[in-house]
Amino acid sequence: MSAATTYSQSAGLADLLARANLSIAFTSYQSGLLYLLGRSRSGLHLHQCAIERPMGLARCGEQGLVVAAGHQLIRFANPLAPHERVNAQFDACYAPRMVHVTGEVDAHDVGITGDGELLFVNTRMNCLAAPDPVHSFREIWRPSFISALVDEDRCHLNGLAMCEGEPAYVTAASRSDTIDGWRDRRASGGVVIDVRTSQIVCEGLSMPHSPRWHDGELWLLNAGTGELGVVEGLAKGAGRFVPRVFCPGFVRGLAFHGGYAFVGLSKPRYQRFEGLALDQRLADTDSEPWCGIQIIDLARNVCVEWFRIDGAVAELYDLAALPGVECPMAISLNTPEATGFVTWAGRTPATPTIPDSEPVTGKPAQDAGFAA
Repeated sequence: MSAATTYSQSAGLADLLARANLSIAFTSYQSGLLYLLGRSRSGLHLHQCAIERPMGLARCGEQGLVVAAGHQLIRFANPLAPHERVNAQFDACYAPRMVHVTGEVDAHDVGITGDGELLFVNTRMNCLAAPDPVHSFREIWRPSFISALVDEDRCHLNGLAMCEGEPAYVTAASRSDTIDGWRDRRASGGVVIDVRTSQIVCEGLSMPHSPRWHDGELWLLNAGTGELGVVEGLAKGAGRFVPRVFCPGFVRGLAFHGGYAFVGLSKPRYQRFEGLALDQRLADTDSEPWCGIQIIDLARNVCVEWFRIDGAVAELYDLAALPGVECPMAISLNTPEATGFVTWAGRTPATPTIPDSEPVTGKPAQDAGFAA
Protein backbone atom coordinates (compact mmCIF):
# COMPACT_ATOMS: atom_id res chain seq x y z
CA MET A 1 0.00 0.00 0.00
CA SER A 2 1.40 3.40 -0.95
CA ALA A 3 -0.48 5.66 1.48
CA ALA A 4 0.11 5.63 5.22
CA THR A 5 -2.63 4.49 7.57
CA THR A 6 -3.73 6.78 10.39
CA TYR A 7 -6.20 6.28 13.23
CA SER A 8 -8.35 8.64 15.26
CA GLN A 9 -11.14 8.24 17.79
CA SER A 10 -13.78 10.14 19.69
CA ALA A 11 -12.91 11.52 23.11
CA GLY A 12 -15.13 9.09 25.03
CA LEU A 13 -14.42 5.83 23.23
CA ALA A 14 -11.95 4.46 25.80
CA ASP A 15 -14.31 5.37 28.63
CA LEU A 16 -17.23 3.63 26.91
CA LEU A 17 -15.20 0.45 26.43
CA ALA A 18 -14.14 0.61 30.08
CA ARG A 19 -17.70 1.08 31.36
CA ALA A 20 -18.91 -1.79 29.19
CA ASN A 21 -15.83 -3.92 30.04
CA LEU A 22 -15.49 -4.59 26.35
CA SER A 23 -13.07 -4.85 23.44
CA ILE A 24 -13.83 -4.95 19.71
CA ALA A 25 -12.48 -7.29 17.02
CA PHE A 26 -12.80 -6.40 13.35
CA THR A 27 -11.47 -7.61 10.01
CA SER A 28 -10.18 -6.04 6.81
CA TYR A 29 -9.56 -8.30 3.82
CA GLN A 30 -7.99 -5.29 2.13
CA SER A 31 -5.19 -4.94 4.69
CA GLY A 32 -5.01 -8.66 5.53
CA LEU A 33 -5.39 -7.94 9.24
CA LEU A 34 -7.52 -8.97 12.19
CA TYR A 35 -7.70 -5.92 14.47
CA LEU A 36 -8.29 -6.07 18.22
CA LEU A 37 -9.21 -2.75 19.81
CA GLY A 38 -8.85 -2.66 23.58
CA ARG A 39 -7.43 -0.54 26.40
CA SER A 40 -3.99 -0.21 27.93
CA ARG A 41 -2.72 1.93 30.79
CA SER A 42 -2.13 4.82 28.38
CA GLY A 43 -5.48 4.65 26.57
CA LEU A 44 -6.68 2.69 23.57
CA HIS A 45 -4.60 -0.13 22.15
CA LEU A 46 -5.02 -1.52 18.63
CA HIS A 47 -3.40 -4.91 18.05
CA GLN A 48 -2.93 -6.13 14.48
CA CYS A 49 -2.70 -9.80 13.52
CA ALA A 50 -1.78 -10.76 9.95
CA ILE A 51 -4.28 -13.16 8.35
CA GLU A 52 -4.84 -13.88 4.68
CA ARG A 53 -7.99 -12.05 3.52
CA PRO A 54 -9.97 -12.12 6.80
CA MET A 55 -13.72 -11.64 6.40
CA GLY A 56 -16.48 -13.24 8.51
CA LEU A 57 -15.88 -13.11 12.26
CA ALA A 58 -17.81 -14.68 15.14
CA ARG A 59 -17.32 -15.43 18.80
CA CYS A 60 -16.89 -19.13 19.57
CA GLY A 61 -18.02 -19.71 23.14
CA GLU A 62 -16.70 -17.34 25.79
CA GLN A 63 -13.02 -17.64 24.89
CA GLY A 64 -12.79 -18.13 21.14
CA LEU A 65 -13.11 -16.56 17.73
CA VAL A 66 -13.76 -18.00 14.28
CA VAL A 67 -12.49 -16.20 11.19
CA ALA A 68 -13.18 -16.89 7.52
CA ALA A 69 -9.80 -16.20 5.96
CA GLY A 70 -9.02 -16.57 2.28
CA HIS A 71 -9.10 -20.27 1.52
CA GLN A 72 -9.52 -21.45 5.12
CA LEU A 73 -11.57 -21.22 8.31
CA ILE A 74 -9.59 -20.60 11.49
CA ARG A 75 -10.67 -21.23 15.08
CA PHE A 76 -8.80 -19.13 17.63
CA ALA A 77 -8.89 -19.83 21.37
CA ASN A 78 -7.78 -17.78 24.36
CA PRO A 79 -6.13 -20.16 26.88
CA LEU A 80 -5.29 -17.51 29.48
CA ALA A 81 -6.80 -17.78 32.94
CA PRO A 82 -8.26 -14.55 34.38
CA HIS A 83 -5.07 -13.81 36.33
CA GLU A 84 -2.67 -14.50 33.43
CA ARG A 85 -1.19 -11.92 31.10
CA VAL A 86 1.00 -12.00 28.00
CA ASN A 87 3.72 -9.34 27.99
CA ALA A 88 2.31 -8.17 31.34
CA GLN A 89 -0.50 -6.51 29.37
CA PHE A 90 -2.76 -8.76 27.29
CA ASP A 91 -5.56 -10.49 29.21
CA ALA A 92 -6.64 -12.42 26.10
CA CYS A 93 -4.31 -14.07 23.61
CA TYR A 94 -6.23 -15.63 20.71
CA ALA A 95 -4.10 -18.46 19.35
CA PRO A 96 -4.93 -20.44 16.18
CA ARG A 97 -5.96 -23.93 17.23
CA MET A 98 -7.92 -25.47 14.33
CA VAL A 99 -7.80 -24.78 10.59
CA HIS A 100 -10.08 -26.14 7.88
CA VAL A 101 -8.94 -25.62 4.30
CA THR A 102 -11.93 -24.84 2.08
CA GLY A 103 -10.14 -23.62 -1.00
CA GLU A 104 -11.23 -20.35 -2.60
CA VAL A 105 -14.98 -20.35 -1.95
CA ASP A 106 -15.23 -16.64 -1.01
CA ALA A 107 -16.57 -17.38 2.48
CA HIS A 108 -18.36 -14.39 4.00
CA ASP A 109 -20.26 -14.49 7.34
CA VAL A 110 -19.66 -17.32 9.82
CA GLY A 111 -21.69 -18.70 12.73
CA ILE A 112 -21.52 -21.33 15.46
CA THR A 113 -24.48 -23.62 16.18
CA GLY A 114 -25.63 -24.63 19.62
CA ASP A 115 -23.79 -27.93 19.09
CA GLY A 116 -20.55 -26.13 18.28
CA GLU A 117 -20.67 -26.76 14.52
CA LEU A 118 -19.12 -24.09 12.33
CA LEU A 119 -21.28 -22.73 9.51
CA PHE A 120 -20.27 -20.27 6.83
CA VAL A 121 -21.79 -18.46 3.88
CA ASN A 122 -20.25 -20.01 0.78
CA THR A 123 -20.75 -17.04 -1.51
CA ARG A 124 -19.08 -18.56 -4.56
CA MET A 125 -21.40 -21.58 -4.41
CA ASN A 126 -24.57 -19.68 -3.29
CA CYS A 127 -25.14 -21.76 -0.17
CA LEU A 128 -24.71 -22.20 3.55
CA ALA A 129 -22.02 -24.74 4.24
CA ALA A 130 -20.09 -26.53 6.98
CA PRO A 131 -16.57 -27.99 7.05
CA ASP A 132 -16.29 -31.55 5.79
CA PRO A 133 -13.58 -34.06 6.78
CA VAL A 134 -13.07 -35.12 3.15
CA HIS A 135 -14.21 -32.30 0.92
CA SER A 136 -13.81 -28.54 0.92
CA PHE A 137 -17.29 -28.12 2.39
CA ARG A 138 -20.65 -29.77 2.96
CA GLU A 139 -23.75 -27.99 1.68
CA ILE A 140 -26.27 -27.26 4.45
CA TRP A 141 -28.85 -25.12 2.65
CA ARG A 142 -29.28 -23.00 -0.46
CA PRO A 143 -31.95 -20.50 -1.59
CA SER A 144 -34.89 -22.03 -3.45
CA PHE A 145 -34.27 -19.76 -6.44
CA ILE A 146 -30.75 -21.20 -6.95
CA SER A 147 -31.31 -24.14 -9.28
CA ALA A 148 -28.04 -26.02 -8.73
CA LEU A 149 -24.92 -26.19 -6.60
CA VAL A 150 -22.49 -24.58 -9.03
CA ASP A 151 -19.24 -22.64 -8.87
CA GLU A 152 -20.86 -19.31 -9.80
CA ASP A 153 -21.60 -16.32 -7.56
CA ARG A 154 -25.14 -15.78 -8.79
CA CYS A 155 -27.01 -13.96 -6.00
CA HIS A 156 -24.09 -12.85 -3.80
CA LEU A 157 -25.26 -14.60 -0.67
CA ASN A 158 -23.29 -12.92 2.12
CA GLY A 159 -24.86 -12.45 5.57
CA LEU A 160 -25.93 -14.93 8.27
CA ALA A 161 -28.08 -14.34 11.35
CA MET A 162 -28.01 -17.04 14.01
CA CYS A 163 -30.91 -17.40 16.45
CA GLU A 164 -30.88 -19.75 19.47
CA GLY A 165 -27.92 -21.63 18.05
CA GLU A 166 -29.39 -22.23 14.60
CA PRO A 167 -29.12 -20.45 11.24
CA ALA A 168 -32.20 -18.24 10.96
CA TYR A 169 -31.83 -15.61 8.23
CA VAL A 170 -29.48 -14.83 5.35
CA THR A 171 -29.02 -11.83 3.11
CA ALA A 172 -28.32 -11.81 -0.63
CA ALA A 173 -27.76 -8.98 -3.09
CA SER A 174 -30.41 -10.43 -5.43
CA ARG A 175 -32.40 -13.54 -6.29
CA SER A 176 -30.48 -13.99 -9.55
CA ASP A 177 -29.85 -17.51 -10.85
CA THR A 178 -27.22 -16.67 -13.45
CA ILE A 179 -23.51 -16.07 -12.97
CA ASP A 180 -22.77 -12.57 -11.65
CA GLY A 181 -26.45 -11.68 -12.08
CA TRP A 182 -26.50 -9.85 -8.76
CA ARG A 183 -24.36 -6.99 -10.08
CA ASP A 184 -27.28 -5.73 -12.17
CA ARG A 185 -29.58 -5.74 -9.11
CA ARG A 186 -27.38 -3.89 -6.61
CA ALA A 187 -29.65 -0.88 -6.16
CA SER A 188 -32.87 -2.62 -5.11
CA GLY A 189 -32.65 -6.38 -5.67
CA GLY A 190 -31.49 -7.35 -2.18
CA VAL A 191 -33.44 -9.87 -0.11
CA VAL A 192 -33.64 -11.46 3.32
CA ILE A 193 -34.46 -15.18 3.36
CA ASP A 194 -35.75 -17.24 6.29
CA VAL A 195 -33.51 -20.32 6.28
CA ARG A 196 -36.08 -22.40 8.16
CA THR A 197 -38.86 -21.86 5.60
CA SER A 198 -36.79 -20.81 2.54
CA GLN A 199 -39.21 -17.90 2.12
CA ILE A 200 -38.10 -14.40 1.15
CA VAL A 201 -39.28 -12.27 4.07
CA CYS A 202 -37.97 -8.87 2.97
CA GLU A 203 -37.05 -7.48 -0.44
CA GLY A 204 -36.23 -4.24 -2.22
CA LEU A 205 -32.94 -3.86 -0.34
CA SER A 206 -29.67 -2.43 -1.63
CA MET A 207 -26.65 -4.67 -0.98
CA PRO A 208 -27.87 -5.90 2.44
CA HIS A 209 -25.24 -7.26 4.84
CA SER A 210 -24.71 -8.46 8.39
CA PRO A 211 -28.18 -9.63 9.52
CA ARG A 212 -28.23 -10.11 13.29
CA TRP A 213 -30.98 -11.30 15.64
CA HIS A 214 -30.94 -9.02 18.68
CA ASP A 215 -33.45 -8.45 21.46
CA GLY A 216 -36.29 -10.10 19.56
CA GLU A 217 -35.72 -8.20 16.30
CA LEU A 218 -33.90 -8.83 13.04
CA TRP A 219 -31.39 -6.07 12.41
CA LEU A 220 -29.34 -5.61 9.26
CA LEU A 221 -27.19 -3.15 7.36
CA ASN A 222 -28.55 -1.88 4.06
CA ALA A 223 -25.11 -1.12 2.71
CA GLY A 224 -26.22 0.54 -0.52
CA THR A 225 -28.05 3.24 1.44
CA GLY A 226 -25.72 3.41 4.45
CA GLU A 227 -28.47 2.50 6.91
CA LEU A 228 -28.75 0.41 10.06
CA GLY A 229 -32.31 -0.77 10.64
CA VAL A 230 -34.74 -3.54 11.53
CA VAL A 231 -37.06 -5.76 9.53
CA GLU A 232 -40.61 -5.30 10.75
CA GLY A 233 -43.49 -7.67 9.95
CA LEU A 234 -41.49 -10.91 9.98
CA ALA A 235 -44.31 -12.79 11.66
CA LYS A 236 -46.49 -12.16 8.61
CA GLY A 237 -43.78 -13.30 6.23
CA ALA A 238 -43.73 -9.93 4.48
CA GLY A 239 -41.15 -7.88 6.28
CA ARG A 240 -40.32 -4.24 5.65
CA PHE A 241 -36.92 -2.68 6.28
CA VAL A 242 -37.20 0.28 8.65
CA PRO A 243 -34.07 2.43 8.88
CA ARG A 244 -32.98 3.62 12.31
CA VAL A 245 -29.65 5.37 11.62
CA PHE A 246 -27.72 6.65 8.60
CA CYS A 247 -23.96 6.04 8.70
CA PRO A 248 -21.62 7.77 6.22
CA GLY A 249 -20.20 4.72 4.49
CA PHE A 250 -20.79 1.33 2.92
CA VAL A 251 -21.89 -0.45 6.09
CA ARG A 252 -20.76 -4.04 6.83
CA GLY A 253 -20.12 -5.68 10.18
CA LEU A 254 -22.61 -5.43 13.05
CA ALA A 255 -22.55 -6.41 16.72
CA PHE A 256 -24.56 -5.50 19.82
CA HIS A 257 -23.70 -5.07 23.48
CA GLY A 258 -25.23 -3.22 26.41
CA GLY A 259 -27.66 -1.01 24.52
CA TYR A 260 -25.22 -0.18 21.74
CA ALA A 261 -24.83 -1.26 18.13
CA PHE A 262 -21.30 -1.43 16.74
CA VAL A 263 -21.33 -0.72 13.00
CA GLY A 264 -18.47 -1.15 10.53
CA LEU A 265 -18.07 1.39 7.73
CA SER A 266 -16.09 1.20 4.48
CA LYS A 267 -15.41 3.55 1.64
CA PRO A 268 -17.34 2.34 -1.44
CA ARG A 269 -15.46 0.83 -4.34
CA TYR A 270 -16.95 3.10 -6.94
CA GLN A 271 -15.81 1.06 -9.92
CA ARG A 272 -18.26 -1.63 -8.71
CA PHE A 273 -20.76 0.16 -6.49
CA GLU A 274 -21.35 3.45 -8.26
CA GLY A 275 -24.91 4.61 -8.65
CA LEU A 276 -26.18 3.38 -5.29
CA ALA A 277 -28.44 5.57 -3.16
CA LEU A 278 -25.54 5.98 -0.73
CA ASP A 279 -23.96 8.46 -3.15
CA GLN A 280 -26.96 10.80 -2.93
CA ARG A 281 -27.29 10.39 0.84
CA LEU A 282 -23.69 11.47 1.26
CA ALA A 283 -24.24 14.44 -1.02
CA ASP A 284 -27.43 15.44 0.83
CA THR A 285 -25.61 15.40 4.16
CA ASP A 286 -22.51 17.13 2.71
CA SER A 287 -20.41 14.18 3.87
CA GLU A 288 -17.58 12.01 2.62
CA PRO A 289 -17.61 8.24 3.19
CA TRP A 290 -15.16 6.96 5.76
CA CYS A 291 -13.75 3.75 7.09
CA GLY A 292 -14.02 2.68 10.73
CA ILE A 293 -16.54 1.89 13.45
CA GLN A 294 -19.47 3.90 14.74
CA ILE A 295 -21.11 3.08 18.06
CA ILE A 296 -24.84 3.73 18.03
CA ASP A 297 -26.89 4.39 21.19
CA LEU A 298 -30.01 2.33 20.45
CA ALA A 299 -32.16 4.31 22.90
CA ARG A 300 -31.59 7.51 20.92
CA ASN A 301 -30.52 6.16 17.50
CA VAL A 302 -27.46 8.40 17.40
CA CYS A 303 -23.73 7.81 17.05
CA VAL A 304 -22.10 8.43 20.43
CA GLU A 305 -18.51 7.25 19.85
CA TRP A 306 -16.36 6.32 16.87
CA PHE A 307 -13.06 4.93 15.65
CA ARG A 308 -11.80 6.07 12.25
CA ILE A 309 -9.19 4.75 9.80
CA ASP A 310 -7.75 6.93 7.06
CA GLY A 311 -5.19 6.32 4.35
CA ALA A 312 -4.32 2.96 2.85
CA VAL A 313 -7.06 0.96 4.59
CA ALA A 314 -10.52 1.82 3.25
CA GLU A 315 -12.57 -1.36 3.66
CA LEU A 316 -13.66 -3.44 6.66
CA TYR A 317 -15.85 -6.53 6.54
CA ASP A 318 -16.98 -7.81 9.94
CA LEU A 319 -16.72 -7.09 13.64
CA ALA A 320 -17.47 -8.72 16.99
CA ALA A 321 -17.84 -7.47 20.55
CA LEU A 322 -15.58 -9.15 23.13
CA PRO A 323 -17.19 -8.68 26.57
CA GLY A 324 -15.00 -9.14 29.62
CA VAL A 325 -11.78 -8.51 27.66
CA GLU A 326 -9.67 -5.44 28.39
CA CYS A 327 -6.66 -5.70 26.08
CA PRO A 328 -6.68 -8.57 23.54
CA MET A 329 -4.09 -9.80 21.08
CA ALA A 330 -3.93 -12.61 18.51
CA ILE A 331 -1.20 -14.80 17.04
CA SER A 332 -0.77 -15.28 13.30
CA LEU A 333 -0.55 -18.71 11.71
CA ASN A 334 2.85 -20.14 10.77
CA THR A 335 4.89 -17.75 12.89
CA PRO A 336 7.50 -18.32 15.59
CA GLU A 337 4.96 -17.00 18.09
CA ALA A 338 2.45 -19.70 17.10
CA THR A 339 5.18 -22.32 17.32
CA GLY A 340 6.32 -21.26 20.76
CA PHE A 341 2.98 -20.58 22.44
CA VAL A 342 2.32 -24.03 23.96
CA THR A 343 -0.40 -24.42 26.59
CA TRP A 344 -2.39 -27.27 28.10
CA ALA A 345 -5.18 -27.72 30.64
CA GLY A 346 -4.07 -27.35 34.22
CA ARG A 347 -0.80 -25.64 33.37
CA THR A 348 -0.14 -22.04 34.27
CA PRO A 349 2.35 -20.81 31.66
CA ALA A 350 5.26 -18.72 32.79
CA THR A 351 4.20 -15.32 31.49
CA PRO A 352 5.34 -15.69 27.86
CA THR A 353 6.74 -12.81 25.91
CA ILE A 354 5.30 -12.47 22.43
CA PRO A 355 6.14 -9.72 19.94
CA ASP A 356 3.22 -7.31 19.72
CA SER A 357 2.83 -7.43 15.92
CA GLU A 358 3.54 -3.72 15.68
CA PRO A 359 0.73 -2.42 17.88
CA VAL A 360 -0.80 0.97 17.26
CA THR A 361 -1.34 3.03 20.37
CA GLY A 362 -2.59 6.48 21.20
CA LYS A 363 -4.17 8.73 23.78
CA PRO A 364 -7.97 8.85 24.07
CA ALA A 365 -8.35 12.49 23.12
CA GLN A 366 -10.59 14.09 20.54
CA ASP A 367 -9.14 13.42 17.06
CA ALA A 368 -5.99 12.00 18.62
CA GLY A 369 -3.80 10.40 15.98
CA PHE A 370 -2.50 6.91 16.62
CA ALA A 371 1.21 6.83 15.90
CA ALA A 372 2.47 3.61 14.32
